[in-house]
Parts: sequence; structure tokens; C-alpha cells
Amino acid sequence: MPTHMQYFSEQVPAEQRRTRTFLEIGRRAGHFPSAVARAEGADSEISVWCSNDYLGMGQHPLVLAAVHDAVAKFGAGSGGSRNIGGTNHRHVELERELADWHGKDGALLFTSGYTANDGALTVIAGNPPGTVVFSDELNHASIIDGLRRSGAAKRIFRHNDVGHLEELLAAADPDAPKLIVLESVYSMSGDVAPLAEIAELAHRYGATTFLDEVHAIGMYGPQGAGIAAREGIADRFDVIMGTLAKGLGTAGGYIAGPADLIDVVRTFSRAFVFTTSLPPATAAGALAAVRHLRGSETERERLAANAGLLHRLLEEADVPYLSADSHIVSALVGDDALCKQASALLLERHGIYVQAINAPSVRAGEELLRIAPSATHTEADVQKFAEALAGIWRDLDIPRASDRKDAAASGAAVKELV
Repeated sequence: MPTHMQYFSEQVPAEQRRTRTFLEIGRRAGHFPSAVARAEGADSEISVWCSNDYLGMGQHPLVLAAVHDAVAKFGAGSGGSRNIGGTNHRHVELERELADWHGKDGALLFTSGYTANDGALTVIAGNPPGTVVFSDELNHASIIDGLRRSGAAKRIFRHNDVGHLEELLAAADPDAPKLIVLESVYSMSGDVAPLAEIAELAHRYGATTFLDEVHAIGMYGPQGAGIAAREGIADRFDVIMGTLAKGLGTAGGYIAGPADLIDVVRTFSRAFVFTTSLPPATAAGALAAVRHLRGSETERERLAANAGLLHRLLEEADVPYLSADSHIVSALVGDDALCKQASALLLERHGIYVQAINAPSVRAGEELLRIAPSATHTEADVQKFAEALAGIWRDLDIPRASDRKDAAASGAAVKELV
């Protein structure tokens, strides 16, 4: 019988050892997407194309000034949990701003987007007892973990499949409390959920709705309040979950919703109660970012223009990508080794950094380069990137979009004959 440590060093099957490597980078404030990469003790300048700081708010002068001011006033950390000495006025101001942004009664900060989903859903899905949860099959790991911890019964509906969701709702006990959990923009595919149709189903079946907008807030809708706000139906989603770490450029997560629900999560969520709160400087930076983005369209317009240009250039180059619905442009490779090689060659030849995405972040055989053009890239940057990617696709003989369409058509024809 191997010891516990021998299991990890000797006994884990090779197919489970998908080694992940991470590039050490230093983002250059004021010059991002330029960064300095460090490998084997040597530094080189690179251009980053996989950051979640989509709008560049992590280096915005107003955000940096707010962070510097808060550090000078309050120090580096909060000093405790929110319950014990760790509630700063910046936390309270930010929660009020977030609630107002989403048109909700209240909001609650968490130390990350992951803990916001995990900590909130553990409570919301677990109460009242007997709640049945309907969850999109591509929901984020943090949602999956929160639902698992809640102990609630789960029904998984096919990705963005409203018909399947309705089948599951109709088959459930009509008297059981129901909760629908989904994302607005999906982090790997970049596609957008059919929010209006799902909101209608929720109303028809009396279900509460929990909408993860982490890849949408700041980027879409009036004042950047998200996809539901863009569609004019934010009031039809009971709980909005968001992050401070993407469109807002800092770190942390939150939920916004009805006052009673927020109070229950504040009281019973272990992920909220039993951890040190966000540094006041982080909350101050996020607050400055929200206030700026509520009044500025500049960053959103730049992001949309860059994403649209990249979509067009990849289509011209016949490079397959998953969705044109959003700013997340995931180029499909479909092979783990090829995906890593493509990422390495982009860095080696062009100084372009895009992280290869493999299992378990995506299913095996669906490996991709998750490309994130940002508001800080220029049109020339986008054109240079598209040319570099097309060259890598050619040199590695990665299947093109037309190849995949032809293969899918042939498969459909064979299936029809059988």
C-alpha cells in the first residue's frame, strides 16, 4: 500500500497528470497590455492577450489614485473579518454603489468571485429545505461547488437550451421551491445566455433566479451594468452576482439582491463570515472604477471595436472561434499538445502571450486559446495579433473553420444514411 505522499509522486495515472505551466509576468501600469515576462532568470517584453482586465481599469489613473489614498489612510489590510474589526467605510460605500448599479436593495462583498458564488449559493440553494436547483451544464466551477455544498437537489439543463430547461421545470414538483442558476456571458465559449426566455420561464414556474454577470459587468448595458441591463430585464433576475476582478480591474466578488436575502447570506455564509475582508484600498479602487464606468462609454466602445475587428480578421483567416456574441474570442484548437505548442510559438516568435486552456477548464478534445482583446489594445495591435495567429495555424496545420464545417457536414450525411 503506497503512502499518502507516494500516491501523489508515483501512483497518479499519467492521463491525470495534465501539467499546467504559468508564465510569470509583471504588468506595466500605464502601458498595459505591455508586460515583462520572466523565464529562466531573463526578462522580455510581451503583449498580453488573455487578461481579464478587459477595460484596463487596473491601471486607470482614478483607480490608482483611490488605491494610493486608501493605503495612506487605512494601511495595507482591513485588520479582520467583516464581523470583527474588518468593516471599513469603503466596503459599505462600495456595497451601496453596487446595489444601486444593479437596481437592487442591497449588496454583499466577498474576497473573490469564486467565494461569492460558492458562499452565496451554499446558503441560497440550501434554503428553504427541498429547493430544486436548475443549473446550466457549463456553469463555472464556483457555482457547481456552491450548489454541491448546499445539498439541494440539482437538475442540469443543456447549455443555453431553453426547451430542455422547461422540460425539467415542468417535471419537477410544482410545490417545491425552485432556483435557476446561470451565467450571462460564459467564460470559455464567450456566448450569451437567452436571458429573456429564461426569465419568462422563471416567472411561469415561480422560480428564483441567480445570474452570474462576471464577464459582463462594466462591458455591457447602460452604465455597464451587464447583459440583463442591456436587455432591459435586470429587474427580472432576483440575484446578480459579479466580480471586481475583471471589468473593474481589482479583486473580489459580490452579490446584489433583495434586502432579506442579502441579510441571510451575510449571517450564514461561512465564506463571508470566516475570512478576512478585502483590503480597504481594494474596495476603494473598485468603487472608483464603478463610478467612472457608470459615466463613461469610452472603454466599452474601444472593447467592442477591438472584439469586432478580431472576429472579422479571424473569419477572413479561416481560424475557428466559438462565438461572436462577446469580447471573449476563444480560438478552437481541439488538441492538448497542439494548443500548448500554439501558445508557446506565439510567445517565442511574436512576444504574444495567450494561455492555452485545457481540461478540466474545458472538456478534453475542446482545448482552446482563450483570447481577450481589451480596451487598451490598439487597432494595429489587433491586426498584428490576427496575422500572427493565422501564421501559427498554418505552420502547425491546425484544423480551420472550413475544415470543421466540412467534417460536421460529412458526419451529418453519414448519420442520415445510417
